[in-house]
Amino acid sequence: MKESSPLNLYKFLPQTNCGECGEQTCMAFAAGIISRTRKIEECKPLVDEKNQKKYGKKLDQLKAVIAPEVALVYVGVGDQQLKVGGEDVMYRHQMTFFNKPPFAYDVTDGMNEADLVERVKLIDGWKKFYIGKWESVEMVAVRSVTGDPAKFAACVKKVMENTKKPMILCSFDPKVLKAGLEVSAATRPLIYAATKENWKEVAQLAFDYKVPVTLSVPFDLDGLKGMAQTFAEMGLKDLVLDPGTAPNGEKLQESLQNFIKLRRASVEEGQKDFNYPVMALPINAWMTTKDPVRGAYWESVLAATFVIRGADIMIRHSIEPHSVMPDMHLRFNIYTDPRTPVQVKPGLYKVGNPTESSPVFLTTNFALTYYTVESDLGSNNIDSYLLAVNTDGIGVQASVAGGQLTPAKIKDAFAEAGMDFEKTTHKAFILPGMAAKFSGELDDLYAYKVKAMVGPEDSGRIPGWMEKQWPPKK
Repeated sequence: MKESSPLNLYKFLPQTNCGECGEQTCMAFAAGIISRTRKIEECKPLVDEKNQKKYGKKLDQLKAVIAPEVALVYVGVGDQQLKVGGEDVMYRHQMTFFNKPPFAYDVTDGMNEADLVERVKLIDGWKKFYIGKWESVEMVAVRSVTGDPAKFAACVKKVMENTKKPMILCSFDPKVLKAGLEVSAATRPLIYAATKENWKEVAQLAFDYKVPVTLSVPFDLDGLKGMAQTFAEMGLKDLVLDPGTAPNGEKLQESLQNFIKLRRASVEEGQKDFNYPVMALPINAWMTTKDPVRGAYWESVLAATFVIRGADIMIRHSIEPHSVMPDMHLRFNIYTDPRTPVQVKPGLYKVGNPTESSPVFLTTNFALTYYTVESDLGSNNIDSYLLAVNTDGIGVQASVAGGQLTPAKIKDAFAEAGMDFEKTTHKAFILPGMAAKFSGELDDLYAYKVKAMVGPEDSGRIPGWMEKQWPPKK
């Protein structure tokens, strides 16, 4: 199991409490390493070349101890580089998951140039704003369907001209893969895949071009482990495992069980020779149907299933919103750190183009609450101010009950945000309905110079409330 005690990491640190890392003590730095809020490189005395005679052994031991249970593989370069794997726990509630599985959407070398460019640009530009963050498609999977090395190389080159996103080069023919690598190796693509038939040639490609490689041995974990050990002995450690993704039936059940076994082998059994990230292929849903609606639906179901079951990277086809968005939202939620509520920066925000006569609303800084209110205001063209009160990312009802949201805190939040009610025409603000009990005390705190109005409990009802209650009566 992963080391979870700062005390056990402390013995590998210089124990000088120098503060160069930004923490007051080495013990606090050790806790930061465990939570991944700190990096070893931030401990200057430990990594300084001059100190390697003194600390070199400790540094190597520390790196071994904190290495993630599921190996971390980097795909791509620069700002677009992706981390694949790198997880430490079987279940999120044990700590958190760190690296969400990238979604790679396919193009083929059988597409005409116009369709290819159009699809690549669609993949490159796809994004969705969700609870304060932009969710996007991370990768392009270039599949060889012609078997022609020249056409594949041309396709890869055209993809590179239209996106900087990392790629997966997909073919079982080493000659085709080599043609693709000759034009793209500098971007560090992931190659798919080495099999029982071609593993020698693909291993040589991975070695020569220094790129990560996928090992594909469907429904045979012993064979997959043997291949992984062989590649590791050849010095190839940037591996991704493909244990097989069946689209339906009993084989689908076997696929799910294999994914669970692989994660358990890495995290709970400590099999360091078999702890590589795992690839799922929801695109295989299209093996069962040519109906675009059914295919997109079933592919989305498979993707959701394997997000939950520990897939570290996926290849997909359907990029329609009804197929992508449910899995994007599910992935976002599962790979959100449960130790820290999702929150926005406290402060006063503008919605639309508010003036001195515009209403002033408030809510907590819990991201889901804040963006729901902001969306309801913006979609109904209500120009307004919206105050996010710091409640440590807790929603309105819970923060009212727990004391994170109080009348005094609301007044202080307005003051810190620089809100001057004397410059408004109404001298009022609107409380969430679930904080209605604060209205009287707030009136007292403001000496009745500012009116605390009670809004609806559901922000979706704000437009109807505005028609009846706004502007406030004097």
